[in-house]
Amino acid sequence: MTQQVKRAFKYRFYPTDEQAAELSRTFGCVRLVYNKALEERTRAWYAEQRRISYVQSSAALTEWKKTEELAFLTEVSSVPLQQALRHLQTAFANFFAKLARYPRYKSRKRSRPAAEYTRSAFKWRDGQLTLAKMAEPLDIRWSRPLPEGAEPTTATVSRDAAGRWFVSLLCEDTVAPAPAATAAVGLDAGLTSLVTLSTGEKITNSWHERRDRARLAKAQRELSRKAQGSANRAKARVKVARVHARIADRRRDFLHKLSTRLVRENQTVVIEDLTVRNLLRNGRLARAVSDAAWTELRSMLEYKCAWYGRELVVVDRWFPSSKLCGACGTVAAGMPLNVREWACGCGAVHDRDVNAARNILAAGLAVSACGDGVRPQRESSRTGRSSVKQEPQRATAGIPRLQAGEEVKNRP
Repeated sequence: MTQQVKRAFKYRFYPTDEQAAELSRTFGCVRLVYNKALEERTRAWYAEQRRISYVQSSAALTEWKKTEELAFLTEVSSVPLQQALRHLQTAFANFFAKLARYPRYKSRKRSRPAAEYTRSAFKWRDGQLTLAKMAEPLDIRWSRPLPEGAEPTTATVSRDAAGRWFVSLLCEDTVAPAPAATAAVGLDAGLTSLVTLSTGEKITNSWHERRDRARLAKAQRELSRKAQGSANRAKARVKVARVHARIADRRRDFLHKLSTRLVRENQTVVIEDLTVRNLLRNGRLARAVSDAAWTELRSMLEYKCAWYGRELVVVDRWFPSSKLCGACGTVAAGMPLNVREWACGCGAVHDRDVNAARNILAAGLAVSACGDGVRPQRESSRTGRSSVKQEPQRATAGIPRLQAGEEVKNRP
């Protein structure tokens, strides 16, 4: 059955000088309102043990506009300012629900400037978007069409560090489930091979950051030689940001194509629950782990499986996928990273990554069959483990064993 989902369509646009100035003022006001509201909430809690709601923050915003010091807030659209307060309310709700850390202040240099406009603050007519306080529509490059008959409910304007302007339009879209498939696949994440499939196929890591490392190093050297606060330093910073943007765009494009292919070809996708945050603490591998972007790949698989009627199973991070013999079920005593092929005492010879992918698939199918998920049990930082893949010397009960060279049979 088809389902209605909220889907964001992101486009690049080129503002006029007047539009760029208006949006820059709006970005600054949004950041100021967010930080000032956060400061008031923090002060009220620590000084008076009192929580401030969104309604109280909104009333305070009205009072701020009446002061001589903050009267300039009336020069921009009020909707992005109200949306900033709603975002702060959401951040506190996630904090109290223990889903996120305490909200942080938005930095002028580090935070990405953005402003969100709701339906009352922009005009959508004949495929053109005109924001509040603007006389002309935005010059948008329509790289792909919006869903037929869909109208944006919100428009989020942002500018990245490379100076590129983007607008993200949130629309209601109808998503049809993908054609039914019987295949299932297990994924083993790695560095030399970005992922290894249980079918034996290895997806080569494109090393996007490594390919542009020389260009990035040159741009960073030029930046370091510029005087602090000079116009030339600002220009050099933009050049560095453009290299980073090129790397990120190519990586995201590659991951979208890979995740789409996996979702289309398989009914069930099984992955590991890797703690990438802990893996980044390894100084020798942090750069490569960051370039692999396993977390981004997982997030893509999650929402695409939900959209297209696929099943995504996540296996416990402590499951010994690499050290478990798929033929006899024996768990090897140790498995250093430089060991890419190993032989079990039963006589089976395994490719480390392929064997791990098949074990992950078998574990995922067993978990899916019993209708229970496998959840992470502990963080590696609490146990002192620092290996790239946290795998204890124990096997998970109920995991079907595989014969040497035998493919995992897909469940019906």
